[in-house]
This record gives sequence, structure tokens and C-alpha cells, in this order.
Amino acid sequence: MKDKRLAIVIPAYNEERTIIEVIRGLKQHGFVTLIVVDDGSSDRTAELARQEGVILLRHIINRGLGGALGTGIVAALRLGAEAIVTFDADGQHDPDDIDRLIEPLVKGEADVVIGSRMLEPTGMPYARRLANWSANIVTYLLFRGWTTDSQSGLRAFSGRAAAQLQIMTNGMEVSSEIIAETVKNRLKRKEVPVQAVYTDYSLSKGQSFKVGLRTLKKLILAKVRRLAL
Repeated sequence: MKDKRLAIVIPAYNEERTIIEVIRGLKQHGFVTLIVVDDGSSDRTAELARQEGVILLRHIINRGLGGALGTGIVAALRLGAEAIVTFDADGQHDPDDIDRLIEPLVKGEADVVIGSRMLEPTGMPYARRLANWSANIVTYLLFRGWTTDSQSGLRAFSGRAAAQLQIMTNGMEVSSEIIAETVKNRLKRKEVPVQAVYTDYSLSKGQSFKVGLRTLKKLILAKVRRLAL
């Protein structure tokens, strides 16, 4: 599926160093509908993306990863996408993994597919593995959804599944919230192994310990809100 039925959503915040390479890499692999959500960048991210001829959406202010994903997914659904892939703008994802990601959707084996870096964690720094497992445990304890890589930015959704997602968080806690939504809506979830491309730049974009604590606080608040609904 490399036609207009598949939309790739690329949240981007101050990614002028990598955005062109990411867009061109996806185009070279035959992907047609690319939606870049510039999340209030202060650099040339939007300008460079526009030059590449993608669908460009812009937030006036920086809302966060959750806000950008929400905007991109809604736009993809309005375009009539039958499948949606989320793809980070920092260059850590390999376009070759997308076919593996959407195959379970096409075969009807899953509604949501998580690209897990933890199934084959070759080259993954130990500190990142530890942080991911910690996030997986927290996600399970709060939302009863187990996955080996709850913080993966490489995911695929059927159009029907994406339409059921209610993204209420704005920050990086959205990754765990998506798992919570799959549990709430009883969506079939599957994992496939993917390989992250680690560079000093992509590693700098990950969660620090301080950011991780803030994310944990927001996840607990999200859990409280869900219980109140």
C-alpha cells in the first residue's frame, strides 16, 4: 500500500537538520501522502518541508507531540486515508520498516501495529532500554496495556482504528495514551520488530530523566481524568 490510501504523519518541532532527509527518504520508497505537522518551530522546519511539496500543517505555538499527532491524524482521516503511519522527523526511523508495519493491517490481523525497537534491540543504548522498559511497566500498571515498546514513534493504524482514538494529552505522554486507547476500544494490537537509526542527534531528542518524571506525572493525571469520564 503505497498510494493515497496510506498517509504518513510526521510531527516536527525544530527539525531543520533532518526534515528534508526524512521526507526524501519516504518519497524514494514510494510513499505519496506525507503530512508534516510543524509544531510551532522557531527554525526553518516549515519552510524546508513546504519546499519538498508535502502537506504542511502548522501550529502557531508549540503544543507538544500529542498535539501534533492529533492534528496529523485528523487531517489524514479527512483525506480519506485507510491506513495511517506515524513517523518521527529526527531521522531515527527507517522507511524500509513501513511495509512490515502495515502488512498486519492489510491482512486484517491487527487494527494497530507498534514498531518495537525492543524486540531486536541491536545498537540500542542501555540507558534507553532501561527507560523504555520503565515506561512499559508504568503504561501497563496505569492502563493495562502491555507492549514491549510503549514509547515507539513508529506506529500504524487502520483508518477505522484511528477514528476511534481520543487523544487528550499534548506532550510525550501521548505514546502511552495511544496504548490506553487501544485497550479502551478493544482494538487488535500487534508488534513488529523495527530498527532505530541512532545518532547523537536522534538520541538528544529522547526523554531525559527530568522529562520522564514530568511525563509520569501527566500520565497519572490522564489516568485520573479517564476514571472520571
